[in-house]
Amino acid sequence: MAAKKVALVTGAGTGVGRAVTLALMREGYAVVLAGRRKDMLEAVAKEGAQTPGEALTAPTDVADPASIKALFAKTKEHYGRLDLLFNNAGIGAPAMPIEEIPLDKWQAVVATNFTGVFLCTQEAIKIMKAQNPRGGRIINNGSISAHTPRPGAAAYTATKHAVTGLTKQTALDCRGSDICCGQIDIGNAATPLTDRMVQGEGVLQPDGSKKIEARMAAEDVGRAVVYMASLPLDTNVLFMTVMANLMPFVGRG
Repeated sequence: MAAKKVALVTGAGTGVGRAVTLALMREGYAVVLAGRRKDMLEAVAKEGAQTPGEALTAPTDVADPASIKALFAKTKEHYGRLDLLFNNAGIGAPAMPIEEIPLDKWQAVVATNFTGVFLCTQEAIKIMKAQNPRGGRIINNGSISAHTPRPGAAAYTATKHAVTGLTKQTALDCRGSDICCGQIDIGNAATPLTDRMVQGEGVLQPDGSKKIEARMAAEDVGRAVVYMASLPLDTNVLFMTVMANLMPFVGRG
């Protein structure tokens, strides 16, 4: 029997990370679950216990470089290789005008959403270049905010646009090492982070109004990532947008 493919998912304890983890486990992957809350990681691992895959929990703070190094060292020690990295962990900040954003809030979002992605990418590349067979795939969670901002979200929007640049650079620089890098841009997956979109008056729109927005099942994101991961390493999905069909994104709302 062929060895299981090994995936590492950051932010695996909830939302999109949980959905992608379970989707990969259903496909038989051994998945390293990284996230800040051990109890939530263990709950997802237990949820996937009846799948063909397996789970290894690794409490991690992707805003901490030492924690990232420990995560990838644990992955390599336990499995000896890494076939897929899903850079998913991310945080937002309260909506506010650009000139009012405190520096510490800006730095916290950058540390998690961008620097953490960069450092995880570095560690994954080191493993993927050295292993036999060589290569692997890195998929970044870019978000629709990598294309179009929401009002008052400068830190989040800036980091997601930066992830797009990192995706392109990684795809370019690593293609000679059989490493593919792509990005999935997600619009309104139904997770705890988007509950605010369907509560009360909804969320702020560019014209100053508030509106309830459509959402889609997070499981559909999981299936999209599984598709991207299933491709041979001579084929890459550089960018994929997966969105709630009725959300105000295409056109003028």
